[in-house]
Amino acid sequence: MRIVASLAVVAVLLTPAAAAAAPSEKHPPGTQAGTQPVHDYAQAIRERVWVQTGVDSDFDGKPDRVAVRIIRPAASDAGLRVPVIFQASPYYAGLNDVPNHDDVDRSGAAGLTATGTTDRAETITFAGYLDNYFVPRGYAVVFADSLGSGGSDGCPTSGGRNETLGMKAVVDWLNGRARAFAEDGTPRRADWSTGRTGMIGVSYNGTLPNAVAATGVKGLETIVPIAGISSWYDYYRANGGVVAPGGYQGEDTDVLARAVLTRANPEVCAGVMDEIERAQDRETGDYSAFWAERNYLRDVDKVRASVFLVHGLHDDNVRTLQAGQWWDALAAHHVPRKIWLHQAGHTDPFNIRRDAWLTALHQWFDYWLYRIDTGVMRQPMADVEVAPNQWRTAATWPIPASRPVSLRLGQGPRQTFVDNPARTAEDLAANETVSDPNRLTYLFAPLTRETRISGTPEITVRADLAGDSPYLTALLVDYGPAERYAGTRTLTVQDCVGPGVEGDPGCFNRREYVTATTPYEIVTRGWLDVRNRLSPARSVPVVGGKPYTFRWKLQSTDHVFAPGHRIGVVLISTERDHTLRYPAGTTVGVRPGLSRLELRLA
Repeated sequence: MRIVASLAVVAVLLTPAAAAAAPSEKHPPGTQAGTQPVHDYAQAIRERVWVQTGVDSDFDGKPDRVAVRIIRPAASDAGLRVPVIFQASPYYAGLNDVPNHDDVDRSGAAGLTATGTTDRAETITFAGYLDNYFVPRGYAVVFADSLGSGGSDGCPTSGGRNETLGMKAVVDWLNGRARAFAEDGTPRRADWSTGRTGMIGVSYNGTLPNAVAATGVKGLETIVPIAGISSWYDYYRANGGVVAPGGYQGEDTDVLARAVLTRANPEVCAGVMDEIERAQDRETGDYSAFWAERNYLRDVDKVRASVFLVHGLHDDNVRTLQAGQWWDALAAHHVPRKIWLHQAGHTDPFNIRRDAWLTALHQWFDYWLYRIDTGVMRQPMADVEVAPNQWRTAATWPIPASRPVSLRLGQGPRQTFVDNPARTAEDLAANETVSDPNRLTYLFAPLTRETRISGTPEITVRADLAGDSPYLTALLVDYGPAERYAGTRTLTVQDCVGPGVEGDPGCFNRREYVTATTPYEIVTRGWLDVRNRLSPARSVPVVGGKPYTFRWKLQSTDHVFAPGHRIGVVLISTERDHTLRYPAGTTVGVRPGLSRLELRLA
């Protein structure tokens, strides 16, 4: 994840357009224009407090305290009460240089057969665009150091319960239910706050909103999780297998916790760090109480906040199943929601669709935090970028036009391949019509029309394994030439999204997509440790050469296949950039007639 007054008084202090919309204005009839930039950013109040939590995660006999930085309109010291946009993060004080685990290349059998840190945050500064854009519009912006980082007490735990309760305490303080203190120990109250709070952030900063929302805390009206985690197990594990986020082979919860341990006196957390390393279990990869504590899906029924979920379809770090499964769970519980899926990777939509994003986010916060009817909840629920700069809307997601389809992988007798962990998935997916001893490729007929996949595919494979590697990996591939997403680049031209001050001008470089014409694209992928075929919580060895039926989910996706392209499934064992790498040579036998891919197509 390496990689923030009464309604009557509010109406008076907003511009007249925010209180009563004239028919000639450029917004739909029956809606209001929303908050306007009428507050002087340069005169905004900046302050710092420490919020007391109900946990003692560093075991020093005192409640942990959270370091909080606040910027709010000057009028909030003269009777105006304002809502809060809250970004929590463990990253404000930088990262320690912590080595990843070096056990990625395993030497032993898998048992398949039965026989340097930056300075702590000391100034009241606000990186990013939230303060520049929203403070002039009558919002307070609050940044808080997650427990164990920056100016906060406690210990980081990579999604543990203490981190959730630490950030929940900030919401409680904003609603008068928790205590806070100035640096000199003077009690401080948030009597300038309406209590209505919205959390937002990217990556870890987008995960904390999911965690806090799952507590059901009152006053958290909405969250905007961008590239956020819904279950930490699915970040560092997959169906019983130890996996890594893209680009960080060997990282795990203990590595991340040590990386963000930037508080003063970090040595007090040594025991906590050691316990995380022990409990995460890099040997079996089994789901356990450790992972259940970090699974926010378990408490989705407690979510009372609305959710504006954003994720990149090419995010290889926080992968898309995190968004897909959270979205499905929210839908099952009828949580008010909206979703953006964009073509980029692990990034904020501010970087790739700036104007539209600021408009949508402004409308969303005005609706949920100021109770202004901006019309945002009557807009289509889903915005999906199906190709670079090609956006489509839908009433919900997966798109209503999609229907479940089951595709049998093939016919005929058992087919085999031999695992070669030295080869990457991209290498193994190439040259689909050429026989390759290290993979099996199943191609479906060329498409006669544009075909769109939407949702979370699932694959069933009847197979036997003999050798060291316990992994089965499925790649869903779009075969056919097309101009595709290949990254982003930063331009020299800037946009100024709001006023600024010295050191924070409110101006940001634009970015644009880099594209490339390629013969194929891996659309999505998924992994299984075959020892966990019965449950992710229990490893049961398989008998070498004996066939079993394996079933697992791939990452959620939304992708358009052009006419003439072919949908392909590539089966391999090790995926070099994600799974552990056991010695080469495992033989996998597949029965294609008893194997199938299930997906939603439109």
